[in-house]
Amino acid sequence: MKVISVVGYKKSGKTALVSALVRELSGFGAVGTVKHMGEQRLNPEETDTGRHFDAGADMVIGITGSELVSFSRDSNLEDSLDMLCDRGLDFAVVEGFKDSKLPKIALGNLEGVSNVIMRLPENTDIHEELTASLVGMALAQPDRYTLDALIKKIRKNLTIRKVGAIGTFTGIVRELAGEEKTARLEFEKYEPEASKALDKIRDEIKQKEGILEVLIHHKTGVIEAGEDIVYIVIASAHRTELFPALSEAIERVKAEAPIWKKEFTEKEEFWVHDREHT
Repeated sequence: MKVISVVGYKKSGKTALVSALVRELSGFGAVGTVKHMGEQRLNPEETDTGRHFDAGADMVIGITGSELVSFSRDSNLEDSLDMLCDRGLDFAVVEGFKDSKLPKIALGNLEGVSNVIMRLPENTDIHEELTASLVGMALAQPDRYTLDALIKKIRKNLTIRKVGAIGTFTGIVRELAGEEKTARLEFEKYEPEASKALDKIRDEIKQKEGILEVLIHHKTGVIEAGEDIVYIVIASAHRTELFPALSEAIERVKAEAPIWKKEFTEKEEFWVHDREHT
C-alpha cells in the first residue's frame, strides 16, 4: 500500500486536495483515507455505541445497511494505516498529521514539517495537470505491507486454486537476549542491490517443486523492541514442500540481502555487521 499525506493549516484546502487525489487514485486501485480529527468525539455518549464505549468496551463496531464504523481505544496513525493495509487497499491518503514521518504535500507556509515532497499555495487550483503530477508522486512512494496484506495478495493470485498451504514467518525485534536489553534496531538497505537480492531469493525458491508463490518484505528505518522486522509468505501445493522452502528463505534473506542492522541497547549502540567481522 502506498501512503501519502496532505498537510496544512485549517481552511487551507486539504480536504479538497485529498478528495481530488482519491478520485484519481481510485482508477489505479482501492483507496482508503485517514483524517486527523483533533479532540472532537465521533462517538457521543448519548448514542448506543457511545454508551457501549463508556461502559468499558475496548472496541465498538456499528453496522448500518450501507456502512460499518469502529471505535477503539489508544489507536494512532500507524494503527490506522495498518488497518487499511490489512484490508488489502492499494493506497492511503492521509489528511493532517503534520508531525508524522509520512511523505507530505504541504499547503501554505508550514514550518518545521519533514519529508515534504511538494509545496503548494493554500486553496490551490486543482487542475488536471496538477492532479496528474500528484498521482505520479503517490505511485512513486514505497510500498507498506502488513502480514495480512501479503496473505491477501497471495489469495488474489490466480494460482490460489492450486494452493494447499500458506506458511508465514515474522521476524521481530527481540528485547531480551541473556542479560542484554535491546531498545530498538535500525535497518538500512543498500539499494538497488538489496531489492535485487530479495527478488533473486524469491524467484529461485519459487522454482522449487510445488512452490507457487513467495513474497518477502523487509522493513527499514528504526524499529522498536517487539515490533515486526520482516515478513515471508509462501504458498505451496502441499505442506511437505512448504516448510523447507520457508526455512531456506529465512536463512537466505539474513545471509544474502545487503541490509545493515544497527542495535541500540541500554549501554551502547553498534552496527551488527561491523561487530561480527571484528
